[in-house]
Amino acid sequence: MYTLYHHPFCPHSRFIRLVLGEYGLDLRLVEERVWERREAFLALNPAATTPVLIAEGFPPIPGAPVIAEYVDEAHGLDAGDRRLLPTSTAERVEVRRLMAWFNEKFFEEASNPLVTERIYKRFMSEDNGGGPPAPDIMRAAKVNVRYHLSYIGWLAKTRNYLAGDRLTYADLAAAAHLSAIDYLGDVPWSEDDAAKSWYARVKSRPSFRPLLSEWLAGVPASRTYVDLDF
Repeated sequence: MYTLYHHPFCPHSRFIRLVLGEYGLDLRLVEERVWERREAFLALNPAATTPVLIAEGFPPIPGAPVIAEYVDEAHGLDAGDRRLLPTSTAERVEVRRLMAWFNEKFFEEASNPLVTERIYKRFMSEDNGGGPPAPDIMRAAKVNVRYHLSYIGWLAKTRNYLAGDRLTYADLAAAAHLSAIDYLGDVPWSEDDAAKSWYARVKSRPSFRPLLSEWLAGVPASRTYVDLDF
C-alpha cells in the first residue's frame, strides 16, 4: 500500500490520486497543510509541497512529475493497454509536454491562484499569508482559464484524447487541475463544447469518484462539479 501526503484541493495531488486510481493501487491518504511547514513533513520534502508518495523500500517520492515517472516504472509495463505513459518515444514526448503544460503553466496561471485565494487562504493564519481573497489575482486567473480551456478544446477536436488515441497522464493532469477550480465554479464550460465533452468522459471514470465525493465545509461545490451530465 502507498501513502500519499496531499491536500484535497491541491491539483497536483489530485493528478496523482487519479493516476493511482487508474492503476487500481491501494492508497492511504494523509492530508497536509503545507503552509504550516511541519518539521516532520519538511523531512519528507524540504520544498514543502504536495504531493509526496511513500513507497515501502524507497525514499520519499516528492512532486507530481517524479511520482508519475515512478508509477510508470513500477506499474506501467504490467498495465498493458491501460498504461498511462505510451511506449513510443514520440508519444511519450507529447504526453510529457502536456503534463508539463498543465502541471506548470496551467498551475501557475490559473489553478494555483484560484485555489490559493479561494480555499487555502481561508485556513492560513495572517503570518502564513491568510486573509481575504485578492480580487485582481482571481480576475487574472479566470481570464487565463478561458485561454487554457480553448487549448484543451482544440486538442479534443483533433484527437480522441488530449495526447493521442487513448487516455494518458496528459488527460489526468488536465482534468485534475480543472476539477479543483470546477468545484469553485470557475470553469466557463459553455464557452467550449469540445473541452466540456472531453472532460465529461474523463470525469465519468471510476478513478474520479473519490474526488467528486469530497466537500469543503463552508464552500459548497458548484453544480457542474458533481453533475456528470453538466
